[in-house]
Amino acid sequence: MGFHTFDAEQASQLERPSRYRWVSAEELIGPLVEVGAAVVADLGSGTGFYTDAVAEHAETVYGVDVQSEMHEYYRDKGLPENVDLVASDVSDLPLADGELDGACSTMTYHEFASPDAIGELARVLRSDGRLVVFDWSADGDGDHGPPVDERFAARDARETLVDAGFEIERAETRTETFGVVARAP
Repeated sequence: MGFHTFDAEQASQLERPSRYRWVSAEELIGPLVEVGAAVVADLGSGTGFYTDAVAEHAETVYGVDVQSEMHEYYRDKGLPENVDLVASDVSDLPLADGELDGACSTMTYHEFASPDAIGELARVLRSDGRLVVFDWSADGDGDHGPPVDERFAARDARETLVDAGFEIERAETRTETFGVVARAP
C-alpha cells in the first residue's frame, strides 16, 4: 500500500482546474488560515498548483517535492516570491524543529505515509501546528488517481497520526478522497 509517485513527465496534468473537484483550495487553506499559519510546507508540491493558493495566505511556503523535475516545471511556470522549493523526502526534511506553523498535502499522502515521515512532520511543526491532508481514499472505486491498493483510508491516516501524537480535529471520507485535519503534538 502507498508510496506511488506521480510521473513527472505528466506534470502538465497537475495544472488542470478540474482537480478542484476532489479538493478545493478553500478547504485546503481554511484550516491553515484559522490558526494564522505564516510558515507552511506543501508536501509533494509538484507543479505548485495548490502551493500557489497557499502562498496567497502565508508569509513563507516551502514547496517540498522529492522530484527535481517537478521543481523545474514549477520554476518555468513561475514561483511566487514567498515560495522556496525544497528537494526532499518528507521523512528527512531540512527544516528546524518547530519551524512550521502548518503543513498540507494534497493527493500526495500515499507517496510518503510512513511512521518516519509522520514523525518528521511532528518534529518540524510547532506544537499545535496544523496539518491538513487530502488524498485519494482506499475506500474509493479507483476510477481516478492511483490504484486503490496504493491508497490509504482516512482511518489509516488518522491512526498513523494519532500514533505520532497528533490530535485529530476532523477526518472524513468522501466518494473518492479523504480529508484529515490534525494538530501537532
